[in-house]
Amino acid sequence: MKANVLNIDAEKISEIDLPKQFYEEIRPDLIHRAVLVIQSQARQQYGSYPEAGKEYSAKLSRRRRDYKTSYGHGISRVPRKTLWHRGRQFGWVGAFAPGTVGGRRAHPPKASKIFAQKINKKEKRKAIRSAIAATIDKNLLIKKGFSCLDNIPIIFEDKFENISKTKELTNLFKKIGIEKEIERTKIKKIRAGKGKLRGRKYRTKKGPLIVVSKKCPLFKALNYKGFDVCTVKSLNAELLAPGTDPGRLVIWSLPAIQILEKEKLFM
Repeated sequence: MKANVLNIDAEKISEIDLPKQFYEEIRPDLIHRAVLVIQSQARQQYGSYPEAGKEYSAKLSRRRRDYKTSYGHGISRVPRKTLWHRGRQFGWVGAFAPGTVGGRRAHPPKASKIFAQKINKKEKRKAIRSAIAATIDKNLLIKKGFSCLDNIPIIFEDKFENISKTKELTNLFKKIGIEKEIERTKIKKIRAGKGKLRGRKYRTKKGPLIVVSKKCPLFKALNYKGFDVCTVKSLNAELLAPGTDPGRLVIWSLPAIQILEKEKLFM
């Protein structure tokens, strides 16, 4: 498959053959699994204090004639702590046991729990190749609501990486028709459900991903909500298929494509 290379005036200057990674079979199941693994590794561990509710002296004798015994008082056998006493008369309150005031929790969340999942190297690489192939599938891109699908994949010459101002980038995007994406990603909607109460009240759209060969001024110039930029070596399934859904509009720099082919990344 041939792809056009554009200059920073959005004019065609040459054609190239796409690397093998673009011809991979699209496997939504593998992509889904790879994205969930990445998300699980970013999950923060949490748990209660291990000694919570256990720091009481709540031992209570069950034997006849012991001092401070609960025998013969007609009370249940839960552990209790003494709040006051008058000779052999005691005021107790339930403690330590689950279900009592100030008692421990039966099965609290434990900070030692490991949320991170694992995935085989070959499986992960195949998922990335599959997600790369999905970026040139017009049906998937249309389904995700992307525009500017006449000239995919979009590949710019190496000067593209040296753009250092957002205004220059906006003008370039207007020339190739991606300004609609900037407007589309500005829209935010209130989430349905209880997520509104949990720090994620609004939902926003994901815009295009820009892939470059190295750290460059473009990282600072890209200042749009929903857009992402990364180096070709740090590509992963979540960047290429956010939310586990394959099919994201990707803008490549020519050096990034050359590295992908020369170093046989993710093969």
